Amino acid sequence: MRHFGQLDVQTRQRLFLHEPASFQRDSDPALLAAALGATLYSPATRPTLADDVRRQAAQGVVSMVLCLEDAIDDSEVPAAEANLVDQLRELADLSAWGRVRLPLLFVRVRRPEQIPDLARRMGPAALAVLSGFVVPKFTRDSGLPFLEALAELRSTSGLPLYAMPVLESPELAYLESRAEMLFDVAQVLGKYRESVLAVRLGVTDLCSAYGLRRPPDLTAYDVQIVASVIADVVNTLGRADGTGYTVTGPVWEYFPVQERKFKPQLRQSPFAETEPPTEEVRRKLIDHGLDGLIREIELDRANGLLGKTCIHPSHVPAVHAMSVATHEEWSDACDILQEDRVGGGVLRSVYTNKMNEVKPHRAWAQRVMARAAAFGVAREDVTFAELLAACLCR
Repeated sequence: MRHFGQLDVQTRQRLFLHEPASFQRDSDPALLAAALGATLYSPATRPTLADDVRRQAAQGVVSMVLCLEDAIDDSEVPAAEANLVDQLRELADLSAWGRVRLPLLFVRVRRPEQIPDLARRMGPAALAVLSGFVVPKFTRDSGLPFLEALAELRSTSGLPLYAMPVLESPELAYLESRAEMLFDVAQVLGKYRESVLAVRLGVTDLCSAYGLRRPPDLTAYDVQIVASVIADVVNTLGRADGTGYTVTGPVWEYFPVQERKFKPQLRQSPFAETEPPTEEVRRKLIDHGLDGLIREIELDRANGLLGKTCIHPSHVPAVHAMSVATHEEWSDACDILQEDRVGGGVLRSVYTNKMNEVKPHRAWAQRVMARAAAFGVAREDVTFAELLAACLCR
């Protein structure tokens, strides 16, 4: 699989200086973590789940979560488990015959014992199409049994299965318990580092601790309590010193048209300057309330997050287009990472618009290169508007 693989060869060659790398379930976990992109959630109760997965993969989705937790009612769990097992077996059969291209698939479970139970019911073939499990409401005490169950399954199956813990509990929201909780989580994740692919943020649950819900005209960073939690999570778990993890961005809850209180946040110029002009794409984004999503993605990256939880397919193209490394970012990163500059120094950007300081900017440059490998490098004159238009208008 690869990002933008749904586009034809000519379109990809027109848009990318360096195309996204291809990867598979057993690829380097660092590449997989960077390549998660827009992780689309789907309730495991859907009777057409296998067809949904196939259709979304064909549209460019590369990671999905099949949810047995908050996306379904408590009373639906047994039926959802049975449906999940059947649908994954169907996907395994199609995959064995080479008839389907599957994304990275994860199951969001409720209890640790679901991991071995579902694996047993699925059988080896269906288990092999999974990339891992999402662990909800992760704390040191609640999360450890999930990681232990996954470690046992990794050992017995020999499969590269990963955990994606979700940080969303009230202990994280409350100031008096946040630091201790994060230090405890860092300790337990460190013990199972090889099986932790990424850390996810459950902002909806964090808001619920205060009876809050952000409107579509505002981002998560405009809700100060949420912004402070994100900062502390990145501070503890997103460090660039080798101890950190990929931390993914919070879910964007909105997809229907909402009555606006504020002006659209998408400037006209990036869309008017494309060839041909893509003003129609801008209008479509605004009509669907996705200009706020695009702003939040930009703030995610500025605050150290990569990838995003998504609940609607319309969010996926925006997340992926905004994840492509620009030619300017890539050029600066290449300059900073040149072997003859390990001693430091200050460089003028090749775009002559900024200072590149080799030592302080080195970790940033390495992250740019990881994103460039997963999502590609845009050509010099290609904007995110053109990347977005290519995905929306195909």
